[in-house]
Amino acid sequence: MAMWSPWRGCHRYSEGCKYCYIHKGDSKRGVDTGSIVRTDNFYAPIQRKKSGEYKIKSGQSVFLCFQADFLIEEADEWRVECWAMMKERSDLNFLFLTKRIDRFTSCIPADWGDGYDNVTVGCTIENQQSADERLRIFADLPIKHKDIICQPLISAVNIEKYLSDVELVVVGGESDRNARPLDFDWVMDIREQCKRQGVHFEFRQCGTHFIKDGKEYTLTVKDLTAQARKANINL
Repeated sequence: MAMWSPWRGCHRYSEGCKYCYIHKGDSKRGVDTGSIVRTDNFYAPIQRKKSGEYKIKSGQSVFLCFQADFLIEEADEWRVECWAMMKERSDLNFLFLTKRIDRFTSCIPADWGDGYDNVTVGCTIENQQSADERLRIFADLPIKHKDIICQPLISAVNIEKYLSDVELVVVGGESDRNARPLDFDWVMDIREQCKRQGVHFEFRQCGTHFIKDGKEYTLTVKDLTAQARKANINL
């Protein structure tokens, strides 16, 4: 697994961004999240060792732009080079998440066709409104590998009608002392939707405030993923 951050910075976009980890982390470091800048890591996928080998070894998954949004407007002039690097490194599997799925068709390269084999796109949603707005668009896009990311999930959602051609649905709660609670019933309902449609499902993390069987629990950050794994409900 490798991380690739060709740029950093973002803007809050919807309700799911309220307690965004990017903004919280930048605030602690005194960094302006609203300033979208290229990083020194821009050419990471094609950087080579003195021997001529690529620094990122073949076959790895590369998590792209997890400190930003790959489709953010300020990065339009840089994205063409990124697509070219992803095409060059067809031996790597790239994954990026976005809330800005409405911009997708204006951001893809001319040779995209029905998608690159080595690129997975995750559309992020947080409630029913965002699900209906974004997944209606997502469903019709030419993408070879599609994931739906329900994180942070802040209400119950029905996404079953959008699951055609989706490979994986991920669910997770919000992490913050003021976080909106995640109800385990919502998680299990999405799991059942995925089960009926034959789609892989992953419960990635609980929320800081987590409701199960009508009782609310407050969890530490380090326990969020561990407790989700203990539920043992992945499909």
